[in-house]
Amino acid sequence: MITKDQIRKHVEAIKNLLDDKDANNITIIDMEKTALMVDFFIIVTGNSDTHMAALRDYVIQYLKEQELPIVNYDKGKGYDWMTIDAGSILVHIFSEKAREFYDLEGLWAEEERIQ
Repeated sequence: MITKDQIRKHVEAIKNLLDDKDANNITIIDMEKTALMVDFFIIVTGNSDTHMAALRDYVIQYLKEQELPIVNYDKGKGYDWMTIDAGSILVHIFSEKAREFYDLEGLWAEEERIQ
């Protein structure tokens, strides 16, 4: 069983990985107090289809290297919103227009942001 502290360390590592790969506007939301079965959202914006796919691939590689669960993820290209479901962590990779449209940060505005 993975602990909350271990999950937080993986969230930080994924955030740093995405930052190193030039993901834009990285936001982490603590979802533990919600009814959803996830502890953290990591929300980022990619600057093109290729960039979004690369960000996804880097996160998938990290999860596999750390032997973390991968429940599901979007495998194609050309999406405005891609998700990676790692059980306790859900990564959202958006195009700029989709991020504005779906506004997950606004939807979950009452939940704590992690710096």
